[in-house]
Amino acid sequence: MLSKLSIKNYTLIESLELEFPDHLVIITGETGAGKSILLGAVSLLMGGKAEASQLKDPSKNCVVEAIFQTADGEKILRRVIAPSIRSRFFIDDEPVSASEMEEAASLLLDIHAQHNHLLLYNKDFQLSVLDGYSSNTSLLSSYKDEYEKVRELKSELSGVEKKIERAKEESAAREKELRMLQSASLQEGQTEALEKEQLQLENAQQIIESCSGATNLLEGGEGSVSQNIKEAIRLIEKSSNFAPELEELAKRLESCRIECKDVASDIDRVLSSISLSPERLATVEEKLSAIYSLLKRFNLTTESELIALRDKLEEESQSTEMLEELKEKLEAEIKEHTKERNALAAKLSKRRKEGAVSLENLLTKEIRSLEMPVAKFKAEVESTEDYTPSGADRVRFLFSANGDEKLVELQKVASGGELSRIMLCIKKVMAGYRGMPTLFFDEIDVGVSGSIADKVGQLLDAMGEKMQILAITHLPQVASKGKAHLLVTKELEKGGARSAFTFIKGKDRVMEIARLLSGQKTTPQAVANAKVLLQAAKS
Repeated sequence: MLSKLSIKNYTLIESLELEFPDHLVIITGETGAGKSILLGAVSLLMGGKAEASQLKDPSKNCVVEAIFQTADGEKILRRVIAPSIRSRFFIDDEPVSASEMEEAASLLLDIHAQHNHLLLYNKDFQLSVLDGYSSNTSLLSSYKDEYEKVRELKSELSGVEKKIERAKEESAAREKELRMLQSASLQEGQTEALEKEQLQLENAQQIIESCSGATNLLEGGEGSVSQNIKEAIRLIEKSSNFAPELEELAKRLESCRIECKDVASDIDRVLSSISLSPERLATVEEKLSAIYSLLKRFNLTTESELIALRDKLEEESQSTEMLEELKEKLEAEIKEHTKERNALAAKLSKRRKEGAVSLENLLTKEIRSLEMPVAKFKAEVESTEDYTPSGADRVRFLFSANGDEKLVELQKVASGGELSRIMLCIKKVMAGYRGMPTLFFDEIDVGVSGSIADKVGQLLDAMGEKMQILAITHLPQVASKGKAHLLVTKELEKGGARSAFTFIKGKDRVMEIARLLSGQKTTPQAVANAKVLLQAAKS
């Protein structure tokens, strides 16, 4: 239950602290006194929109804090709105997100604002009432998981099918380009090697002549470099006994001879690799021409880029096959999850139809207690072939106030006063299955009067025995119920108007109910009637 409410710098409230008792708390006051301001402040804790006009002093923070007593102990909710209209949310003094705050508040408090009875026209609201009453929360959650999974898989499948379609359209051109690149047998460094080989083949004759001449000079027999160095070594060694330093020079010449021999051998190897082959030259030139043509065709500059393009096209060609495999996999998963979704939807529909019978009996009984003795209420559940996030059912609340009349959709037949009473009954049922500790009603009794108003008051009083009810009302029959009565008045000060909130009892409460009975001028008869109403409420 809501045990304490603190409001600072909110519209006509500069600073306010209220402690609320349990059971039914009546809230009254003249129009414009600030009853709805109290409701608006509480709404801020449930995610209500903050506006600059709500700040009494636009240079200061607005703070709304509520303390709730729960089965697990005290729970403190606080919202701080800065002059910039930026909000901060706190639960038990710990900062939280707006969604976390709204979720926590929804478990502690439910607000029925004026005109909320129009929710009865809303099919989603009707369905949520039936699901809540039928304890379908867990089943509905499982269904929604499967529904979303099927939707996501179908979306993914659609994307894959579009890719396959595009791939098929591009396939012919891509395959042609791929065959051209594959036929070139591209390898890293191939172009450089072919260009080198082409250069050698084009100059083979000159290379052969040069190598042959060099070999002859180095190792060609008499007069060759090697032979002359060998003779020089022999001559130096003859005199090395007389000039020891010649021995070192002979060794150096021997090294030169060996190096010349090695060079000659390497030249021979080069010479043996060179051939005069017009056929090979033609082959090399053809390969190079093919590579140059591909570079030009694809507007590329290097062989590496051609190889990268070839690999990409090969991958795309393979990816089409992979996409087809993925498509088959997705279709299988969709079939599996669709089967599970449909099974859950069928189970949900069965439970809704069973719950609808019980709900309509309960609500018919409650509605008839509010001076509609022959009223009929029906929750009609119609299965469809269309699957939505809430299942495959359409729910309609049907109503007849006159018993024999054909049941018609609520919005087409119920008056404003009847809608208010029906909504009150539904709220009573909802509070039961949701375990709601506090309900805040803003003129739930709108459109009713006389003995009907008294019955509404009795129903609110009965609900207040099981939970905390805060009820804003203009009806004396309702205001006389409950043990606590909060009076809201507007006071004029030098700095402007402000709302004042006072719990009243005894004579003050009698006079307030008399005011509701008689209007501006309180008559003795109204006072007497007020006492009768209060006395009747106690009995």
